[in-house]
Amino acid sequence: MALKVLIVDDEALARSRLRTLLGDCKEPATEVVGEAGNAVQAMDLLQRMPCDLVLLDVHMPGVDGMALAANIRRLFGIPKVVFVTAHAEHAVHAFELEAVDYLTKPVRLERLQQALQKVQRLHLSPAAESSASAETLVIQERGRSERVALSDVIYLKAELKYITVRTADREHIYDGALSDLEQKYAHLFVRVHRNALVARCRVRAVEKHHDPVEGEGWTVRLDGCDERLSVSRRQLAAVRESLMG
Repeated sequence: MALKVLIVDDEALARSRLRTLLGDCKEPATEVVGEAGNAVQAMDLLQRMPCDLVLLDVHMPGVDGMALAANIRRLFGIPKVVFVTAHAEHAVHAFELEAVDYLTKPVRLERLQQALQKVQRLHLSPAAESSASAETLVIQERGRSERVALSDVIYLKAELKYITVRTADREHIYDGALSDLEQKYAHLFVRVHRNALVARCRVRAVEKHHDPVEGEGWTVRLDGCDERLSVSRRQLAAVRESLMG
């Protein structure tokens, strides 16, 4: 079933380009049910026709996109919001409003397709939506921001002034404190060393190893990556408990 999409942007050319890009997206297919040039028009359309997704600009005359997104969330709840804007600096606020994605102009077809697939997954699995919105990290890298579900994270490793967030397909850089993440997400991660947390559900084995410099020790084998992380003797019992769980 095609996703019903409302395009909200004060520039007619931008709306036209999004409509064209949506026509090139095949999985999932989309149906543009309306266009609005400002927040008032958008609210009027939302009251008269149901839709699954609002593609929303941030900077518009009158009520801006952020305020409109907050109203959509409060009054309607059902349409998901994906921001499409030339201004990357609002990404953190956008994710606080539970936006599914944040695309910067000029929008690439690949990124729009990814955003649509995220929306489709949330519609197919409503239970996953509340979990994803509650337990994600907002990663800011190279001028863009994205939300990474903690269920996708294999480990978190402190590296000097930042944290490496490892998923099955890539590494992200997160600006924060490992201790804060450990306290907040203790139900998901267990500390294996002073500089690393691993996902409890990813622990596959705890194995002995011999290091020429440090001598005999322990490592943890994780589902989803080949890298082995060292386990300190102090954390060994807790890691083994995760294996049993």
